[in-house]
Amino acid sequence: MALTRFERFLASVLRVAVGMLFAVFQLLAQRRGADRSVRRLPPITNPLLRVPAMRLARMIRRREEAAQVDKLIEEETGGEDVLEDRLPLLGVPFTVKEAFSLQGMPNSTGLVSRRGVISATDAPPVALLKRAGAIPLGVTNCSELCMWLESHNRLYGITNNPYDLERIPGGSSGGEGSILGGGGSVIGVGSDVGGSIRIPAFFNGIFGHKPTSGVVSNVGQFPPASGQQPGFLCTGPMCRYAQDLLPMLRVMGGANADRLSLSSEVDLKRLRFFSVPHDGGSPLVSPVDQQLVLAQRRVVERLEADLGVKVQQLKIPQLKYSFQIWSAMMGAPGKDGKQPTSFAELMSDHGKKVWPLWEMAKWTVGLSKHTVAAIGLVLVEMFQRSQPTQLILQQKESLQKDLEELLGTDGVLLYPSHPHLAPKHHHPLFTPFNFSYTGIFNILGLPVTQCPLGLSEEGLPLGLQLVVGKQQDRLSLATAVFLEKTFGGWRDPGSIATATTQLDTWRGASTTAS
Repeated sequence: MALTRFERFLASVLRVAVGMLFAVFQLLAQRRGADRSVRRLPPITNPLLRVPAMRLARMIRRREEAAQVDKLIEEETGGEDVLEDRLPLLGVPFTVKEAFSLQGMPNSTGLVSRRGVISATDAPPVALLKRAGAIPLGVTNCSELCMWLESHNRLYGITNNPYDLERIPGGSSGGEGSILGGGGSVIGVGSDVGGSIRIPAFFNGIFGHKPTSGVVSNVGQFPPASGQQPGFLCTGPMCRYAQDLLPMLRVMGGANADRLSLSSEVDLKRLRFFSVPHDGGSPLVSPVDQQLVLAQRRVVERLEADLGVKVQQLKIPQLKYSFQIWSAMMGAPGKDGKQPTSFAELMSDHGKKVWPLWEMAKWTVGLSKHTVAAIGLVLVEMFQRSQPTQLILQQKESLQKDLEELLGTDGVLLYPSHPHLAPKHHHPLFTPFNFSYTGIFNILGLPVTQCPLGLSEEGLPLGLQLVVGKQQDRLSLATAVFLEKTFGGWRDPGSIATATTQLDTWRGASTTAS
């Protein structure tokens, strides 16, 4: 389905307008001084921070670590196997997105008016991880009310990307992505209604999984989903190592995890693979970066060479409407006919009504308690339709049918995680619809695994999404393990900084010598 003349015109107008605004932004945002060097985290020096969660738990059960659990181990008469079955994550540290309840910890979701809110209980997935022996370290930053892809709010400030501190870690689970990518935590809990697990996982070079809808409980989050949103919101695992995704999902899903047959063996050579390089050219969304296109192409080559499969190249025209579908369905009323809670209502949090134009005026002089992204979302909401158009409903139903038939019970779809590599701070304000590459799969209810694929020329993570049929999560998780072995998985940002510094030194020495 080619772009219409109007769509091409709209795309041109948008690009010109955004280009002009972005040029002004860059002019105003220029830093003083000439230092343009990339700032990354220092190298990880503690070897335990490089150990996958399941191996760490095994070391603890074998008393190679964590003397404080020795007594528990001594009291277990069934041996290590029984202990592994009962406490598979014994002693493993984990962090939690601040939007979740973690007993005794803040639960503001970045809203200044909720500064004093402290959780009295644990959200069900958090409780299940603790019951499995994992030890919570604390909560991590997110975007204001979890509705933006930069983890920035007026309560905690802005979170940085460990690969380049001038860039964003994504959102809304950006604090989790950053702390995991930087080696500060072993495993983490995120939530995803438009890409909030997968985008931070991509930008921070780690693994993340959006499960089949309804498998992991969403209870214990703020804000609660409303309208049709409960069917789109997913809670899932985030980690540095692919092998940790499946056991985390098994624990977090509780009894519901049985629906996923996670113990069944997966023979990758018997799967069908498909590759879609882009969304078909939406006028609202940026073109996919060529480095990401090439990375996905390399995945296709390795799948075919190593597994002996044939990856089918596809174009799926309905993906061009991904943002419109996501936006319409997120704003649609629920089965009870009630509209979802508006973003303005959530921002007011039962207090004074938020007037976006007044908040924007206050923001310009530093007096607003909200971020410009949150204020902008309220403005957009004012002009949003309350009901999806017939065209958008048709595109959604057609896409749902086609993808479910395509994937079946043995299909894996390769699809870009995002059009851009991790952007610099605040740049997403000029490309607000790029998240539709992830958001569309929330609406379709399909499970998706985000996989790192090495680094770009700038030293930023590359990656892609693995999309599978409903309740076929084990297929994308098994493929993620293969891709980790093939492409190296997570890379320590500090080691990259060291290597870059050495390379710059050698280049400098060569220039001086010549």
